[in-house]
Amino acid sequence: MNNELTQQWKNNLKILDVAFQPIINIHTGTLYGVEALLRNFQDVGFKSIFSLFDAVYKEKLLYSFDLALREKALKKYTQIQNYKNIKLFYNLDNRVLEMENFSTGNTTKILQELNIKKENLCFEISERQEISSEFDLEKILQHYKNEDFSIAIDDFGVGYSGYKLFYDSTPDIIKIDRFFLQGLEKNMKKKLMVRNITHLAIQLGIKVIAEGVETKEEYLTCKDIGCHLAQGYLIQKPTKNTQKIYQQYANIIDIIKFDRRISDKNILLKNNIDKIQPLNIKTKMNLVIEYFKKNQSVPIVPLVNSQNEPVGILLESDIKEFLYSPYGMSLLLNEQNNSKLENLLHPCGHADINSNTTTLIELFANNPESSGIIITKNSGYYGFLSAKAIINMMHQENMIQARDQNPLTKLPGNTMIEKYIYKVSQSSASHLLCYFDLDNFKAFNDVYGFRNGDRIIQLFADILKKELPKDVFKAHIGGDDFFVAWENKNFAHSSFDTKMIENILEKFASSAKEFYSKKDKENGYIVSKNRKEQTCRFPLLTASASLLITPEKKSFISEESINTILSCQKKVAKNEPKHLAVSSLI
Repeated sequence: MNNELTQQWKNNLKILDVAFQPIINIHTGTLYGVEALLRNFQDVGFKSIFSLFDAVYKEKLLYSFDLALREKALKKYTQIQNYKNIKLFYNLDNRVLEMENFSTGNTTKILQELNIKKENLCFEISERQEISSEFDLEKILQHYKNEDFSIAIDDFGVGYSGYKLFYDSTPDIIKIDRFFLQGLEKNMKKKLMVRNITHLAIQLGIKVIAEGVETKEEYLTCKDIGCHLAQGYLIQKPTKNTQKIYQQYANIIDIIKFDRRISDKNILLKNNIDKIQPLNIKTKMNLVIEYFKKNQSVPIVPLVNSQNEPVGILLESDIKEFLYSPYGMSLLLNEQNNSKLENLLHPCGHADINSNTTTLIELFANNPESSGIIITKNSGYYGFLSAKAIINMMHQENMIQARDQNPLTKLPGNTMIEKYIYKVSQSSASHLLCYFDLDNFKAFNDVYGFRNGDRIIQLFADILKKELPKDVFKAHIGGDDFFVAWENKNFAHSSFDTKMIENILEKFASSAKEFYSKKDKENGYIVSKNRKEQTCRFPLLTASASLLITPEKKSFISEESINTILSCQKKVAKNEPKHLAVSSLI
């Protein structure tokens, strides 16, 4: 048969090797799967993997070659420790359906021979590669989904189909392209796009892999946005040595500890989870009916696959529609009439138990028709967060924020300040941190009263809100002390940021004069008692600022060190001509 591999290609297959790159749970650092990547293609005379596949395609041997390569990759995959509990991601050339010898069931035979479950294999289809209109991405995706294989869309966001795939034929997984992740934490446009893609995917019950993660900042940003999984050089480069694929990645676990201070929010999440017993997607309909008879108070049941991964939800109302209609019970129990459980499945978003609570609330708020969110632990089903529970969490979250918010200025208080400084102490990016103190505030308060004192505090808070960009963190320590901080995106040129602080100081000094009487303004001072009860002249209100610039790629800086420098420098600032003291950590 002319589609059989030539001896040359059989020899090439012996030389070609497979490397694996880990894909991990972004919240725990635990291995979820590996992507198989072709290696040694240069040794058989090709400059790239793409040119090799193009050559096989031109010889009309693509499907035969690909099947042989699948078997090679699957055999090596079985050498990985605990392989039965992880997925193999295999890159599928979109053109295989064009081959005249293409037929169904061949991959299943290979899996049966190697004693590998179908759930362990996930085909990756690249969105970059254009194919003939006769064999479009949707047809390939649907073909392998019909055979019960998981499908991942690779390079999502930079290809030909885009969101149309979401609409026409929902994949199981998408891999967000490296283009969107590079410098993500510094690029608001990219961050917004990745957030929108991720949240839409989650609401459709699709897992999201952040592919090509190379820095700690990219990793943590993807984690906060809500990505389920991560892959990239930060975790591990591809390796041909299966012994170097680990069940957990210590370097990532260390990074995850960075977020340990949000554990109070995780307690809020755990307290609202309902531990509903799930059903397997292959459960027979007579057992489903029995389940609802025994659990009459359960309106929603999560559905899982054989690996305990969530695949969607089943609504009690759908079952009742059959039970209370003529011949409904017969239809339910007759699987030949399209009454399988898969046909009653509803997509449902799912997120890890360690997810940021704010992200979960956003997911729910953006989808008013949502029944809730499935909660996972290490990618397996853990519980269900109902719509009612999420609304309760929103209320509790608002109470927590209100408790930390200063009632006068409505700015975040000390808890959020501590968290921000901790973040800075761990980050490799440069930051600017500024501590503001109002000069001679006590004397003003004594002479003009607490009500005017509050107006001065509100005035300074309003100036911060108006003069500083939205992405600058603004907070009220208490009394007449304020704190602002932001990432220094241009470390070599911080003069603009310094000028911005000077402008705030000048604006406040000018605006504060309007709170004095005409006589005091003309004098340029007021008379009041100092802390020793001595009568003194006090200059009109001004503000002092202690500005600290942390360097890029710094070694560890303790929170105590940052606070100490800012506090000591504040005293220096009061005696500076511009009331501003600036220092940099080297």
